[in-house]
Amino acid sequence: MAQHLEGLRILAKLEELDAYSHQVALQFPKYERHVLSAEIRSTLNRVLHLTVQAAKRYHKKTTLQDLDIEVEFLRALVRKARRLGYITPNRYEVWSRHIDEIGRMVGGWIRSVSGDSR
Repeated sequence: MAQHLEGLRILAKLEELDAYSHQVALQFPKYERHVLSAEIRSTLNRVLHLTVQAAKRYHKKTTLQDLDIEVEFLRALVRKARRLGYITPNRYEVWSRHIDEIGRMVGGWIRSVSGDSR
């Protein structure tokens, strides 16, 4: 039951991240809205999909590992947007905090499923 609730908490945070990401992506240059912005949105959708899958599955470990990989990929895309100058340092910091929070939640979920008590 607790693992199902963890999925619900992450889903709420993902909705916040999605709303923020949508606002930030609108600030990207027009020529990037269909490239990097679309890739970020697609990755967010995969993260959401994997979160729902993990919450519903009995054996969660591989799904959670896939989710962890997607969160890390999302981090890389946001770093790329910053490096290319599409977002300000402040937006990058806020966006990264949202992603880091989700990453910590996924890490905790993985540890709880693995039985690791770190």
